Amino acid sequence: MGQKASPIALRIGINKDWRSKWFAEGKDYAKGIVEDYKIRQYIKEKFVQGAVSSVEIERLADQVKVRIASARPGVIIGRRGADIDRLRTDLGKITKKEINVDIKEIKNPAVDATLVAQGVAFQMEKRVGFRRAMKRSVEQTIQAGAKGIKIIVSGRLDGAEIARREKYHVGKIPLQTFRADIDYGFAEAHTTFGCIGVKVWIYKGDTIKDSKRAEA
Repeated sequence: MGQKASPIALRIGINKDWRSKWFAEGKDYAKGIVEDYKIRQYIKEKFVQGAVSSVEIERLADQVKVRIASARPGVIIGRRGADIDRLRTDLGKITKKEINVDIKEIKNPAVDATLVAQGVAFQMEKRVGFRRAMKRSVEQTIQAGAKGIKIIVSGRLDGAEIARREKYHVGKIPLQTFRADIDYGFAEAHTTFGCIGVKVWIYKGDTIKDSKRAEA
């Protein structure tokens, strides 16, 4: 179960929350889904160096709130907020509603699964050995306080003719324990030999979002 379903979607309402918060019916629902996808793709492509982990979108009657979680907020904000003003203008071309952009800083990027996956993928694109990149990321994550980490890379590793999969696993990753706070991230390394996928699971401990539920 934990292998087939997203660890984040599996724990929504327990210790995870939705990344899109809005309600619509009919054609408005389909339109909102497409707009959310375009907003996320634009932000991730524009701020490749901005270490963007996630993009949360909340829709009100005439406003769209975009909350960007990043380890380098200065790259997104720019000098005197020039880049964020430009971003607000560009996102206004995707949706006709008023755009409100908020930046959330990730203070400990070593325990963020998406950023760890991006880091491994970036090193592989720079021709760093995949085992070295994985081992370094595992050590940094464990030193940062995580209770467990698992990294899987798959593709034409080291330019091999036949694609294969390699895995590093340190500590505990209780995928089927719902109260376990497990972060999941995915990234792709575009190398000269092809595309290599990187998946990361990080176990941060047991948490329950609702205090009343915890007492019960």
